[in-house]
Amino acid sequence: MAADYQQNPFTLAYDGAITKNEPGMVNINPVTYKLNGLDIVANVYTPANFDPNQKYPAIVVAHPNGGVKEQVAGLYAQHLAEQGYIAIAADAAYQGGSGGMPRSVDKPVNRIEDIHGMADYISSYPGVDAARLGLLGICGGGGYSLSVAKTDKRFKSLATISMFNSGRVRRNGFEDSQLDTIQQRLKQASDARAQEAAGGEILYAGDANLTDEQIAALPFELYREGFQYYWRTHAHPNSTFRYTMSSLLDLMRWDATDQIELIDMPLLMIAGSDADTLYMTEDAFAKATGTTDKKLFKIDGASHIETYWVPEYVGAAMGELIPFFERTLTVAGK
Repeated sequence: MAADYQQNPFTLAYDGAITKNEPGMVNINPVTYKLNGLDIVANVYTPANFDPNQKYPAIVVAHPNGGVKEQVAGLYAQHLAEQGYIAIAADAAYQGGSGGMPRSVDKPVNRIEDIHGMADYISSYPGVDAARLGLLGICGGGGYSLSVAKTDKRFKSLATISMFNSGRVRRNGFEDSQLDTIQQRLKQASDARAQEAAGGEILYAGDANLTDEQIAALPFELYREGFQYYWRTHAHPNSTFRYTMSSLLDLMRWDATDQIELIDMPLLMIAGSDADTLYMTEDAFAKATGTTDKKLFKIDGASHIETYWVPEYVGAAMGELIPFFERTLTVAGK
């Protein structure tokens, strides 16, 4: 199932996306706001029959590594708006359509600040009840959302889908397969930063334009399906796997589960039962001892990337998200 951004006036790259704003329907509102001096671009989804004089719960949606607001983050934001929520999905600083140079810097401190910034913006949006603010993080956005929820108590509840612990993977390798090269890769990142500081060429990791045969030969299902999703079926020109090599200095010393016991809000973690990333969700869930209101839901048969777009699996995720947010964001101030 392809979702061609070129066929959508909002360049949305997911099936069933809004193609025009109509009275009485879910609408999409492109916005731009400042965060630490940078222009951040976002889409705000408002529910059907939206009345800015009423008060609605709102949900911040954090996109995956390499993703943009027009892909899976937008899909879930639209589905949440269909359930009566105001939802915001924004491109990370230095990525997508947002500002920041050099391009494709991917540092945890920036991604975490992006989520705080979405909360800042949406809390004063017309119709939003800032006392009923939820957080949904997908893939890498899920890992960063865990970090945000440790300290930002404006959020009343947190859900993750296919959570990806970017620090652990950049440090240890996928499935902890590169433990013996950590120091070598840190040296490579250090040299890249030194080269940047001296005015030299900016080096990038994760940048590739693979053939179908090369994609099929990748060792992990996540990367095989990821390349198909981001480079083929749901491609968007602002979306890339690329990140500056020097970003690894920050990524490799960070971990989504550090101080995770500070999360004391309701927590829902969703992942595919067949996902090769499931170990990251299970690890974080076990370590999240600061909340007794928590649930781990495995979507039977789903891989990591399939939770982004397969209707059956998206429906299963929404089947958990709807009652979770209804319960945790219903009463103002709770």
